[in-house]
Amino acid sequence: MSHEASLHEPMQARDPHEPHRVATPLELLFDLCFVVAIAQAAARLHHDLAEAHVGHALAGYAMVFFAIWWAWVNFTWFASAYDTDDVAYRLATFTQIAGVLVLAAGVPRAFDQGDFMIVVVGYVIMRIALVAQWLRAARSDPERRATALTYATGVVLCQIGWIAIQFTPQPLPVIGWVVLAACELAVPVVAERRGETPWHAHHIAERHGLLTLIVLGESVLATINAIQSALADEHAFATLWPIVVGGLLTIISMWWLYFERAVVASSRDSFRWGYGHYLVFASAAAVGAGLAVGVDATVGHAHVGALGAGLAVSVPVALFVLATWAIQLRAHEHGALERATCPVCVLLVLGCALTPWPALAIGIVLAATVALRIAIAARRAD
Repeated sequence: MSHEASLHEPMQARDPHEPHRVATPLELLFDLCFVVAIAQAAARLHHDLAEAHVGHALAGYAMVFFAIWWAWVNFTWFASAYDTDDVAYRLATFTQIAGVLVLAAGVPRAFDQGDFMIVVVGYVIMRIALVAQWLRAARSDPERRATALTYATGVVLCQIGWIAIQFTPQPLPVIGWVVLAACELAVPVVAERRGETPWHAHHIAERHGLLTLIVLGESVLATINAIQSALADEHAFATLWPIVVGGLLTIISMWWLYFERAVVASSRDSFRWGYGHYLVFASAAAVGAGLAVGVDATVGHAHVGALGAGLAVSVPVALFVLATWAIQLRAHEHGALERATCPVCVLLVLGCALTPWPALAIGIVLAATVALRIAIAARRAD
């Protein structure tokens, strides 16, 4: 797309087979701003887990991360189909960026006080901007007008629901969250049945891969920050090296497993693949929080025991491996040994929580799994 955007042009559908389609600078800016919200959610998860508020941490993280992920998903798939890159489109995207920054500002209050009002305000800002985009698409693309209007209507109705539950007494907001999350997930399913939007398979796969990279990088940053804080308190590096080495092996192995194959999204399994990335993104971000909890526990700054600190790392790593295997790897595996590598890895990773150095043990298990899969692939190639 040209960097000299026109003021306004018809929002024509993009060619789903367009060659050399790549992420735009605006999409990359969008991702980086979303990482601010992801970092806030992971930081609060780290804090609550370190204080042994496990139930509160997991519930708050799941709800906040859903809002972040779902807004990102909706923009990403819409942009793949209708990115005109004109001034109106850019302004609508900037509005969504402003919304995610508002959401990020409300994350600490949501975790600490259970007050999701600011989070919901940010979420609604993002979603209303998306409604304006769908209405543009409905006006400019008669062939998919019914689909675009279904999206717009569904998003508006869900936003009314999110606002309404903020004024209801407990436990109705929790019940309402479950119902509304299900409704949000149902909107694309219903809308796409009225006519599939022309999203670009390679572009969608690249966009998900880029966010995975950014989230893994955020996990590295969270771990380094925790280690720096510990060293500032004169804690010897000798007590932290298992987490450093294990964390590095873990992040590298997670990257390797996710990008083991050049995956392209397909119409046949697009919903399973797209929705499955909630676990991929959420667990990848949670790994950094878990490693930070491990640092806190090692230097005596956490109110959680050794088993809890181990589970804080092993559970998100296991979920990441399981989700990646289910949506990207399993369909391309050959032979019983290759099919067993990831499920066995998940079980071993969970068992690593019982070891004296969980992070190091997890890193070794993941690295061994990657090495075994490489050896199997090489043997098959021969």
